[in-house]
Amino acid sequence: MTESWDVRGALAAIGREDPRLCAFLDVRPEEALARLPAASRLPLAGLPFAVKGPAGIRGYAARRLIAAGGVPVGSTSVPGPGTRWQTWGLGAHGRTVNPWRPDRTPGGSSAGSAVAVAAGLVPLATGSDGAGSVRIPAAWCGVFGLKTTNGLLPSPDRSGLASAGVLAASAAGAETYLRHVLDGYAPVAPVLPLSAAYSPDLGFAETDPEVAAVVRGAVRRLVAAGVVRPAGGGCELLDPAAAWHAVRGGDVPPPEAELRGENDRRLDAFFARTPLLLTPVTPNRPHGHEGPGETYSTSLTWAFNLSGHPAASVPAGFTADGCPVGLQLVADRGRDAELLGVAGAVERVLPPVVG
Repeated sequence: MTESWDVRGALAAIGREDPRLCAFLDVRPEEALARLPAASRLPLAGLPFAVKGPAGIRGYAARRLIAAGGVPVGSTSVPGPGTRWQTWGLGAHGRTVNPWRPDRTPGGSSAGSAVAVAAGLVPLATGSDGAGSVRIPAAWCGVFGLKTTNGLLPSPDRSGLASAGVLAASAAGAETYLRHVLDGYAPVAPVLPLSAAYSPDLGFAETDPEVAAVVRGAVRRLVAAGVVRPAGGGCELLDPAAAWHAVRGGDVPPPEAELRGENDRRLDAFFARTPLLLTPVTPNRPHGHEGPGETYSTSLTWAFNLSGHPAASVPAGFTADGCPVGLQLVADRGRDAELLGVAGAVERVLPPVVG
């Protein structure tokens, strides 16, 4: 991975493409080039990467990547002020666009990070995920996205909902990230086929039939290829929206606490018998820049921010109108290495859509 990427090439690509994509808030060519001589002697050998938002350069992951020889080239777009459910980004040149459908949003809040990877500007970018903010833009931009187990890596989020994450062209890029950010990380090769259950809606979401069909088709290909085998019993949860809002607000009344507890019990029981859960990442396809209306794009992701489970988005295919769709892989808490191993096997059947 480090051999085919260089800082100068990344900076040139950003200069060419970012006025159209608006993935970056700022780019630091002089600073990046100044880091190169020292970085080239370290394990990452000057691998260019992007950081999420204006504060990303000060984050734990960015500091660890720099210490390993990574070179940050700039900070990526996040939603502008006044945003509620418009998962989008606002870069230095304007509104961030989806590289597959410029009339659609790339998702958010790690919007620019996903676009920068999808457009081939950088091989990986940092993100954070408090409700789906890595997985949603990964799904909608056709790249790999990982939300780590809550608490595995430091997070400034006092609610405990947000977890560090990464967006990359493939699971191998996410492994590069974890290998240098997480002390003691060791890859785990899965024993296949792995028992897995598929749910199109987790028992409560209203999933777009075409989105569900794309993911269902991807799951069938994985079964046919011997990557997964269908598990008996599914996974049905209670809609976590009320509990998520309560935890985010810092005041959790008894009904919401019980809802969260019940979902935790159901997930504990599920993962005690089945190592992998498969769902669509979002119930909807990328929406227009005006927003998704009443649809919660987070419906299928934020349950795992509440529960703390690691979850990844792998490209599953496209809807008929050219929108990428993501397959969500969820594993038991602390099984991040196993999850990445499975994701690599999944990608061998469902190849990444970016280089």
